[in-house]
Formats: sequence, C-alpha cells, structure tokens
Amino acid sequence: MSIASTDLFSLGLDDHDRLNKELGGGIPPGSIILVEGDYGAGKSAMSQRFTYGLCEEGHEVTYLSTELTVGSFLDQMHSLSYDMVDHILDEDVLFLHADIGESNALTGGDDQTDRKELLKRLMEAEVMWDADVVVIDTFDAILRNDPKFEALVRQNEERQAALEVISYFRDVISQGKCIMLTVDPSTLDEEAIGPFRAIADVFIELEMIEVGNDVRRQINVLRFAGMGEQVGDTIGFSVRSGTGIVIESRSVA
Repeated sequence: MSIASTDLFSLGLDDHDRLNKELGGGIPPGSIILVEGDYGAGKSAMSQRFTYGLCEEGHEVTYLSTELTVGSFLDQMHSLSYDMVDHILDEDVLFLHADIGESNALTGGDDQTDRKELLKRLMEAEVMWDADVVVIDTFDAILRNDPKFEALVRQNEERQAALEVISYFRDVISQGKCIMLTVDPSTLDEEAIGPFRAIADVFIELEMIEVGNDVRRQINVLRFAGMGEQVGDTIGFSVRSGTGIVIESRSVA
C-alpha cells in the first residue's frame, strides 16, 4: 500500500542531494527505521543527514549519540555542510550524549550495581520521545552496555530482552512518531538483532564494496513499508567533507 507523499516525513534538501527522492519522498510516520552497517559504512553520516533534512523541513528530532558530545556533533555536522547551530538554538533538535564510558559505571565505581541500566533510563527519559523522529546512533552500543540486557544474553534470552524494548518502541510509533536505530551487526548476536530486523518498517543496509583501489558505499533497501514513490533497491553514495551525503548512482530491480 502506498501512502500519499504529503503524509511522509520529508528528508528535504532536494536542491542539495537526491536522497529524499531516491527514498520515495521521505519516511512514513509511525515507523521503525533500522540502518545496519559495519564500522565506517556511513551510519552516523546517514543519521546526521536524516536529522538535518528533517529539521530543515520543520520536523522536531531527538538525536542520541553514544560517541559524540554536543561539541563534536556540531563540528561533524558543520564539516558535512549540515549547520545545526540554529536548529539547536531553536530547539528543533534535542541532542543527547549517552555517556556509556569505558567502565560503564554510573558513579565511576566498578561495582556491578553501579552500572547503568541504559535501556531503562532511555525509556524513562520522557523528553527525548517528544520529537517527531528519534535517532539513536549507535543502538548496539546501548544494548551491549546495558547490564540487564547483557544478563539476559548470558542466559540465552536475547530475544526476550529485545521484545521488551520493541514493545516500548511500538507504543512510541503508535503516536505517529518515527524511531531510527543504527546498528553494527558484527557486534550483536543474531538472536539479539533478529527481532529488530523483523519489526523494522524500513530496513536499510549500508555496505562498503571494494572496486579496484576504490571503496564504494551503497544503500541496500531491504524493506520499505509505506513507501511514497518508487524507492531504489540499491543507491550508491559517498560522504564528502564540505558537502555531506552525495548520491552517486541508482539501480532499480
């Protein structure tokens, strides 16, 4: 079933790149978007492109990063020509840093009881779910560093742990919001990542392919429920300093 393009959350920047057009005019409200890719595949750059474009189109975004502080986030966005300063000041975007830390400790101690229950804190942080779109980059780092999730993994109950998180996400998207998760699949067990793949309305894989001496990046659209116009199955792209995401080529099966 196709949704009218006016109902989609446009990714904007039509004069800057062709990403919004290649993805059918935007993302459907009430959807979970899963972006998978190995280290260096462009997950953060894609998250930042989505965030900037959505803000430019008047949508409110929460961006939770496990790696960047607000300063490094603004620097990185600026280097991609996605200037977020005004959007931060205008409160179009809420930037949050998930301070996982090397010890994963809430108080700096090594005691297991001090470790953060990251997923629980995430779900209780009501303000972060107020936005139209919530971007979590990278979601696998939160799963891997949450002691409760980790304990369930040790008991081979990854699927049960994932389903509890998914239940919460479903409540959020039932309000017409979108949740975008980036994941490095090499860091999680199949049992842990499988349920998120299964429920994702939009499932995108970012891939790096060596062609001669070149490394080419491509977006593989594995699932796109509620698409607007035609969505490309494979979309070539690059990430360029001073420009951001650049769409290189397109092929439709």
